[in-house]
Amino acid sequence: MSVASIDKTDTPAPPADIAQAAEQAGAAPAAPEGTEPAAPSADLWARIRAGFRLPRIDGPLVAGHARRLAADPGSLARVWERARPYLYHIVEEVESRNMPLEIALLPAIESAYDPHAHSRARAMGLWQFIAPTARIYGVKVDWWYDGRRDVLASTRAALDYLQKLHDNFSGDWFLALAAYNAGEGGIQRRIDENRRRGRPTAYQDLRLVSETRNYVPKLIAFVRIVSNPGAYGVTLPSIPDAPYFAPVDAGSQIDLTVVSQLAGVPAGDLRSINAGFNRIATPPDGPHHILVPVDKKEVLVDALRSLPEDARVRWQRHHVRHGDTLGAIARRYRVSVQELQRANELRGNLIRAGRDLLIPISSQPFSLRAAQAASAKITGRPAPSGQTEVEHRIREGDTLWSIARRYDVRVAQLAEWNSIGPGEPLRVDQTLKIRTRTRVD
Repeated sequence: MSVASIDKTDTPAPPADIAQAAEQAGAAPAAPEGTEPAAPSADLWARIRAGFRLPRIDGPLVAGHARRLAADPGSLARVWERARPYLYHIVEEVESRNMPLEIALLPAIESAYDPHAHSRARAMGLWQFIAPTARIYGVKVDWWYDGRRDVLASTRAALDYLQKLHDNFSGDWFLALAAYNAGEGGIQRRIDENRRRGRPTAYQDLRLVSETRNYVPKLIAFVRIVSNPGAYGVTLPSIPDAPYFAPVDAGSQIDLTVVSQLAGVPAGDLRSINAGFNRIATPPDGPHHILVPVDKKEVLVDALRSLPEDARVRWQRHHVRHGDTLGAIARRYRVSVQELQRANELRGNLIRAGRDLLIPISSQPFSLRAAQAASAKITGRPAPSGQTEVEHRIREGDTLWSIARRYDVRVAQLAEWNSIGPGEPLRVDQTLKIRTRTRVD
């Protein structure tokens, strides 16, 4: 959350449009007479609209923010595109708690749905938590993993916090939202100040800094655009009312590059929906849940069943001391300097004492071209769909998973082509038939 110091120079209280709505903020508005519950829809936007419950605000602050948003359709489109993988999950969580679905749009003003967003106050993630607050709400933050960027962990924590604020401020969502932005203590001090002076203590009566005074109107501006995009000349992208990703428990530490290959998901796409991992592997002690597009879940589950433990790639943490060099560390752990650079996103050989390095300790590295040239021969027999049938002779250390990785096929396909079980042991000099489009020199 964006935390603004409430002790900054005061600005006037919100105008009457917010004041009128704030009087109703403690309870959901009654449905207009004669209306019927919204019918289920395959469009997520329709579901969101049906769950809007906050009191209506129609004044100059909301109008101004909505006008500015609509005047920059490119930026608005980027916000919704970033929201695409996460919005269904957020809506599910908000709805399951019977909270107003306007809250599902809160990341639009917190982070523009960018899990990597960070503020000068060191707030991070979709919901902009600072680390101490995140830890209070059960979000793990360490060298390996930052749950503030994890959509599952951060959404749960943010909604827990918002519900607490809602309860602490007597069921007033406007006060809860203001406290989410400015801090609970800051809003409470303003309430106490008004009480001492005999003034009302509703949201519209508090003297708030500009950022907090505009916070709710900014949210409602997004709500207005989603409610009636045509009125603002805006076209919302189609987002299905269906999950984008599904979690898979990897069971133990695993390299995200291995997951990418097993599931057939581009590494960049995988990292974008698993933004909580600071390194290219899950933490040794978890969490080990990996998010993959829903159509890749069973592919990954099947592949993990056949994945040898030593193929997961083990990782070790090295604390750099004075006198350490990248070359010496590489020799110590029997890895290449290039692997160290790649694992730690280093552009050169300079390392500083006091930092930590991620050390990959893996099974033998493979070269796709070299492995194919050494192990396979082309039979010349055509396979379906323009593929080539290849024979692979099993060598010491081969597994179905390592062979599948070499030829860019799935373990289940290898098993089917050769009438063997995915977990069946392989024999040295045994021959497997493989259908591949990859050229073998």
